[in-house]
Amino acid sequence: MSRERMFGTDGVRGTANVYPMTAEVSLALGQAVAHVFRGGSGMHRILIGKDTRLSGYMFEDALAAGICSMGVNVIQVGPMPTPAMAFLTTDMRCDAGVMISASHNPYQDNGIKFFAHDGFKLPDAVEDRIEQLIFSDELASQRALPDQLGRASRIDDAAGRYVVFLKKAFPLSLVLEGVRVVLDCANGAAYKVGPTVLEELGAEVFAMGVEPDGRNINEDCGALHPEKLVAKVRELRADIGIAVDGDADRVLLVSERGDIIDGDAVLALCARDLIERQALRGGAVVATVMSNLGLERSLQELGAELIRTQVGDRYVVDEMRRGGYVLGGEQSGHVVFLEHNTTGDGLLTALQVLAIMKRKERPLSELADCMERFPQVLVNVAVAEKRPIEDLVDFQAKLRGVESELGERGRVLIRYSGTEAKARVMVEGEDESRVLELANELANDLVHALGARS
Repeated sequence: MSRERMFGTDGVRGTANVYPMTAEVSLALGQAVAHVFRGGSGMHRILIGKDTRLSGYMFEDALAAGICSMGVNVIQVGPMPTPAMAFLTTDMRCDAGVMISASHNPYQDNGIKFFAHDGFKLPDAVEDRIEQLIFSDELASQRALPDQLGRASRIDDAAGRYVVFLKKAFPLSLVLEGVRVVLDCANGAAYKVGPTVLEELGAEVFAMGVEPDGRNINEDCGALHPEKLVAKVRELRADIGIAVDGDADRVLLVSERGDIIDGDAVLALCARDLIERQALRGGAVVATVMSNLGLERSLQELGAELIRTQVGDRYVVDEMRRGGYVLGGEQSGHVVFLEHNTTGDGLLTALQVLAIMKRKERPLSELADCMERFPQVLVNVAVAEKRPIEDLVDFQAKLRGVESELGERGRVLIRYSGTEAKARVMVEGEDESRVLELANELANDLVHALGARS
């Protein structure tokens, strides 16, 4: 039997202390990554950061042990946003960076993702090589001699470096004086740097989710649970609400009216600004198949194109690099400004939107009113096996019928989750009730075709 691939769409992820998220696997991952990236002579260093989960201590030390056993030095920076790790890996001239986080998942989960020396996530081929090393005997003969073991050290100024980086990404001619910001850090990795950078730029900051205890990350707070943020923005009459997730690579915004602004709307308003400034390189924005059809239509009206990729910010970034594009992202709030950072960055994205608000002297509610959102329904179907959708003959007939009914004013997407045993059925169209009906019909047909349960 073939072994299931350990790496998912964004590193290795699962329940803490349950395979594959165990200390033993983490040690082996550390050894494999050190072996892959230590080529050539000279000093080699790998950076390790984490979010605020209780299990982060265990994985941090296990990874460090594995890396040091291969003769590579380790630098630990403690709780740090994922995009900060991408930046710091390059800024500190490290061979690779490791981020310990399960992003928006509850504290019981954790994950490990890697960055190459250039700050970009690893391609599939490199991840496959790491897995091959872990499940072979090759690493046993590659361990360092006793006098060549790596050292582990911790630095305290990493957060300051990232704050400076974020401030440089904000226009030098602008300040946030007089701007009232409610910031929800999800009790996660941005709980220190988030308030700091906004305050240093002059904003009046009301911080939430900045008391992590190892177990409250993403719990009724942050980008996945914006209800309290919305209420606080209205209560304080704030100009903007900002919610990041546990590792701060995604962001959700709230307008002064209390309206939620997702990743698609952020892409639309940022694209419009770049087009007006003749700075949208390539004349296109890159997003995933999940982005709303309204984003595509909004860009078309401006003479720009929407290029779609499979779900996962790494695939968005890959396409941006191939085509030389500067703006891309996901509906979930992963927004990538490739001229500034190599991955989705929630705080950086919020700063770009704040800069547009200041330049144009317009409230967020007006700026975000730049796309007609098509009703979109997503239904999840639990599956026992992920059989190719194209092999389900009867289901394909039903699918073609729905696509024919929607025509150019709608869209259907059927895909398997990259991290869960689920299929996702997404339908878009103009009539919300009909869209809901079609999505449920397709989900039920898929259940029958796969022998699954919804």
